[in-house]
Amino acid sequence: MELFKAIKDSFVQLTDALNELTAQQYTSVSKNLSGSTIGQHVRHIIELYQCLIKGYEKGVVCYDKRKRDTAIETDKELAKRLLVDIFSTLDRTNKEMKLEAIYGDAGSSALSLSTNYYRELMYNLEHTVHHMALIRVGLKEFSAENVSENFGVAYSTIHYRKQCAQ
Repeated sequence: MELFKAIKDSFVQLTDALNELTAQQYTSVSKNLSGSTIGQHVRHIIELYQCLIKGYEKGVVCYDKRKRDTAIETDKELAKRLLVDIFSTLDRTNKEMKLEAIYGDAGSSALSLSTNYYRELMYNLEHTVHHMALIRVGLKEFSAENVSENFGVAYSTIHYRKQCAQ
């Protein structure tokens, strides 16, 4: 399925970019990222996929209740291993799920909507590309420009550029 190939491609691109960074660069606060780190963006990507995988069995996913494991944002080798682990568990049967989100003050009840596993994988892929675009901005700060020209570029934009080049 093209969806799994696209996710794999984004994970490979992200891993390649992480290989270009030192451990210090991975955890350095970036002025171009409003004071966040590349590691924090990578953690955020990983945790949304983990949340979806965890919610699959019960059929309920709530990204607001993710773990937020700071070890992921401080250890790029751990992050790279988790990307491999996540991808190895993604290929599952599509099924109906509930998406929960919490808006409002602490203690507010969750809003629940119908969704399905593949739709949430698509959301996570688009979310990954968005954060990779931000990571690319951070990479420029460290002169780590040895990344794919399509790193952090939406698939629709890549297709559009190809059409324009013809």
